[in-house]
Amino acid sequence: MFEPFEIHNLKLRNRVAMAPMTRNFSPNGVPGENVVDYYRRRAEAGVGMIITEGTTVNHPGANGYPNVPAFHGEEALAGWKKVVDAVHEAGGTIFPQLWHVGAVRKEGTEPDPSAPGYSPSGLFAPGKPNGKAMTKEDIQDVIKAFGDAAQDAKAIGFDGVEIHGAHGYLLDQFLWEGTNQRDDEYGGSLENRLRFVVEIVEEVRHRVGPDFPVMLRFSQWKQQDYEAKLVNSPEELERFLKPLVEAGVDIFHASTRRFWEPEFEGSDLNLAGWTQKLTGVPTMSVGSVGLTEDFISGTFASKKDAVEKAGIDELVERMNNHEFELIAVGRALLQDPEWLVKVKEGRLDEVDSFAKKSLTKLY
Repeated sequence: MFEPFEIHNLKLRNRVAMAPMTRNFSPNGVPGENVVDYYRRRAEAGVGMIITEGTTVNHPGANGYPNVPAFHGEEALAGWKKVVDAVHEAGGTIFPQLWHVGAVRKEGTEPDPSAPGYSPSGLFAPGKPNGKAMTKEDIQDVIKAFGDAAQDAKAIGFDGVEIHGAHGYLLDQFLWEGTNQRDDEYGGSLENRLRFVVEIVEEVRHRVGPDFPVMLRFSQWKQQDYEAKLVNSPEELERFLKPLVEAGVDIFHASTRRFWEPEFEGSDLNLAGWTQKLTGVPTMSVGSVGLTEDFISGTFASKKDAVEKAGIDELVERMNNHEFELIAVGRALLQDPEWLVKVKEGRLDEVDSFAKKSLTKLY
């Protein structure tokens, strides 16, 4: 966990990242000084890489929630520049997570209440219509928006970018057969359903050059269906990953709800472990690090005020075995900015337990 990591121009002081977590504290899409301080605190406490909360690309339907930060426009980018400078001053590195929510969006949401939810087939979930099916012109507009955002990220000093392709948002809606019912080159086979994401990665790579790290977050599970699967075997996973590597992904961020759960029968490897084994590309794992319950059951569905802490012995063992190179930590770091310092110094008994009330403030 505490060994340095390097790829291209990126040099991390350790292998622990702050996971992207939507916080809803950026009125009018602009991150303010409270957001600057929030990220600075985690960097000052030794976190190697900060991945920002999801931040929206410049497309009318990109946003789906109130007070989410944008990644376009002079004022929002100036706010992010302050975040970048603060994290760098504290010795950390930082990636923005570039995001389009797709059919999760409901009409009436800011910043343009008239904008519909955009999706491959006008579906929020299998059999559940919402918004509009994207034309090929819409597809090209979104690809350009991701490219613009990545180019801006590099220009204002970010250390890389993460493309959000997980959790049932727009990119994942193209990947998921349940929401992609298109009959053109963007639908049908796995390779066709990948095409939109591949073209986004290619555009981002073209805009930022060969040495600027590009990370892609993907998941099997969707917020629409926690049991959903994009692939059902290592062979299918390899078919899924190979075109993305060729397009320019440097790091995969394989999102699972519990990092200790095996992905396929017959092996203890989780999704990140399989991804790294099949591609040789450095991979980041995530999922309930330092806690006993996952984000869904342990935060939203749970009636308990706090989530029980857990040790990190299994995480350390998996990282020592190089199943995956990087680990993202979410709620444990949200609750306790000093989490990593306390882990490093063996002060786990001093770590604050995650409490749902911490979601209501930024500190």
